[in-house]
Amino acid sequence: MKRWANLSLIVGAPILGGLAISFQLFLAQIQQQPPAQVEHAQGMVVLTGGADRVADAIELFSRGYADRLLITGVNQAITKSEIARLNPRSRDLIECCVDLGYEAINTIGNAREARDWVEQNAISQSLIVVTSNYHMPRAMAELRHELPQYDLRAYPVVTLRMRDASWWRSLHAVRVLGTEYLKYLVALARLTILDWSA
Repeated sequence: MKRWANLSLIVGAPILGGLAISFQLFLAQIQQQPPAQVEHAQGMVVLTGGADRVADAIELFSRGYADRLLITGVNQAITKSEIARLNPRSRDLIECCVDLGYEAINTIGNAREARDWVEQNAISQSLIVVTSNYHMPRAMAELRHELPQYDLRAYPVVTLRMRDASWWRSLHAVRVLGTEYLKYLVALARLTILDWSA
């Protein structure tokens, strides 16, 4: 019994140490503030699913940072008119230059929907990516896989809770980051296998 306990310790300690280092690297990728400036891009894509993502993307878009905007992963019940009603100052811009994607149900689907959208709209160079800061590493990994030739520019949406330096004291924040970290690891493993088999 003691031999098995020692063996578990010998095998488990490096794994746990590796995971701890990996988690720290993951946290280092997560920006605690949105960028002060972002360069203009041909297109912008916002991934639905988190607080303030769409509102922040429309605000950024209305300031002229991109020529066309895709909102990907939209609920089937949401229409462009509803989004315009919630953002009345940008109504004309939404009607002319915002597209809604209804097919994606997860981050993989978001990336594929963005790939199809850029092809349909002749967007060939650059994209601003808008999503929650904790979701950005996984979103960028999936988008880089689908759009390897594109200049992808991250614009993380940061909630007040995630801006707090002591976020680790919040059970909700720890749960969100821990879950997202595990999803990120799974995504990296899947994308690595896909690259190897290509």
